[in-house]
Order: sequence, then structure tokens, then C-alpha cells
Amino acid sequence: MQFDPQQLAALAAILRLGSFEAAAGALSVTPSAVSQRIRALEEKVGLALIQRGPPATGTAAGLRLARHAEDVGLLEAQVSRDLALDQGSGPVRVRIAVNADSLATWFLEAMFGVKGVLFDLVIDDQDHSAEWLRRGEVSAAITAHGRPIPGCDAHPLGALRYIATASPRFMKQWFAGGVTPEALSLAPCLTFNAKDQLQQRWIEMQTGMQLAPPTHFLPSSQGFVDAALAAMGWGMNPRALVRKHIAHGDLVPLIPHRPLDVPLSWQVSRVLTPALAPLTRAVRQAASLGLIPG
Repeated sequence: MQFDPQQLAALAAILRLGSFEAAAGALSVTPSAVSQRIRALEEKVGLALIQRGPPATGTAAGLRLARHAEDVGLLEAQVSRDLALDQGSGPVRVRIAVNADSLATWFLEAMFGVKGVLFDLVIDDQDHSAEWLRRGEVSAAITAHGRPIPGCDAHPLGALRYIATASPRFMKQWFAGGVTPEALSLAPCLTFNAKDQLQQRWIEMQTGMQLAPPTHFLPSSQGFVDAALAAMGWGMNPRALVRKHIAHGDLVPLIPHRPLDVPLSWQVSRVLTPALAPLTRAVRQAASLGLIPG
């Protein structure tokens, strides 16, 4: 089945911007024209593609077709590059799953290094970002899975180093007698969200025990650092975000020289590997500077 590019563009714009009116403005057409294109596309596939509401969202079929439209744009841009053609249609859009700590520490450098691309980032834990690729909802992902996802190419990047850190005041209050299993089971810790297992993994590495300390849920990389500085709790912070605070004595490691290294890989849909080659090079370069060797 062949799809009308204008209809696909209308669908992608609605899902990206959240309304028919905003999509019409982006495409320089009337809202009526956008509605007609979506109606024709829905009739063609025999499925509802848009859940109309504030904001407009996609059905499963709509999201899949929108991803197809973005993939076509990437492939067409590659052909234009290969043939040295004028890419007059503007930048292409790529959707990527990336963990918040990578975005806060090194991944922006990769984004800066690629021209002609608009990024649509999905933030998810590195242990779960692979699912976005398996569902076909992103073109590439930063994952903690080194084995290639079916249909994808995997590039090992190195490891993101985490340090269990807290303020001196917090250490005096909760760990005056040492970082013992008993103290760890009582001291509040910081957790990004329900998927975040870094604190539990570090505890088990140090104690051999599975503990369930009280926790603050705080879905922000910088918020983790700020909360640790404010003596709210201890948490696994990327070394790059706390290096200066440790040097100044505002934060201290719970146990010196006991980091947690999380290996990361860049996985990209195999059909898009040539089209995303410039981005892959930029990601690997940025990782070589921001991560430790795996």
C-alpha cells in the first residue's frame, strides 16, 4: 500500500503539535485541508488514526504511520546527500529514546554535532528504552542492552559512572556509625522513578542484601543533585554532575572508590542505519568524551 506524502505529513504534524490548527499552521494550509487529509488517510487504511481531544493524540495505528513518515523523511534525506541534491524540504525529524542522565551529561554534544535534524526525544530508563525500539516507536535508542535488538545494529559506547553521594550533614545524621546495612535500610534515598534500580543495585553490591529504604521519587537529574545538596537523601549521581561538588566538599561519596558503572549502547533500526550514519558518528564521538571505556 502506498501512502500520500501530504496525508502522512498532516498526521505527523498533528501528533507532534497536538492539534489540527497547529498542524495547519506548520504546513501552511487550512485546518479544513488537514482534516480532509486525515479523513482520506483513515478511509484508506480503514482505521482511526487520531484520538481527537486537547491534545490530539495518536491511536496505535496512527503512531505507527507517523513513525513511517519520519523514516521515509530520513531515507529521502540520505538519498539527497548521496546524490548531492538540494535538500529543499528542510530538516528531517528523528525520534530517539534516551535516559535522562545521558541527556544531562553527554548526549547533547551528539545532538549539537548533527546538522539538518530536528530531535524528538523520549526520556526513559536505559534498562527500558529498548522497548521503544522493539515497538517501532523510535528510530534509535541509548540502552543498557549490549546485545542487538532484533532488526537493529548495536554500538557499545562505554559506561556512565555513578557515585553514591550525600551531603556531609546527611552523612553525619544517618551514617555516623558507618554505611551499614542497618543504616542503609533507614536513611532516605533518592529514586528517579519506579523503573530506577540504581540505588538498589549499589546497595546489593556493597552489602549482598536486598534492602528497601525509604525513598523520595524525583524524576530530574539535576533535581537529584540539588536534593542531595539539601540533605534530603542520598542517591546515585552521574560523576559528571557531582565532580565539582565533591571537590568542594559539598557532597561526599557514601563509600569512597565504590562507583557503579552502567554500560550503554547505541542501537539504531537497521533499515535506517545508513540514513542515521552521521548521527551515529556524533553519538560515538560524544560518548568517547563523556563516558568511561566499557
